[in-house]
Amino acid sequence: MPRVQVDPLVCEANAVCVGLAPEVFDLNDDDELTILLPEPPADQLDLVRHAVRSCPKAALTLDE
Repeated sequence: MPRVQVDPLVCEANAVCVGLAPEVFDLNDDDELTILLPEPPADQLDLVRHAVRSCPKAALTLDE
């Protein structure tokens, strides 16, 4: 099953991923990225792939 991860040392909380896949990603009150669905369902995978590609800091990875 595909798994999405974030490198917290690289992430700058730009929230691009949250805007693209809000069911999978969220920012907490401290501007830390939370992955709500580390193993996203099939209907979210295209959005997650787009979010990973769109991350301005390349902090996200998707292991498929």
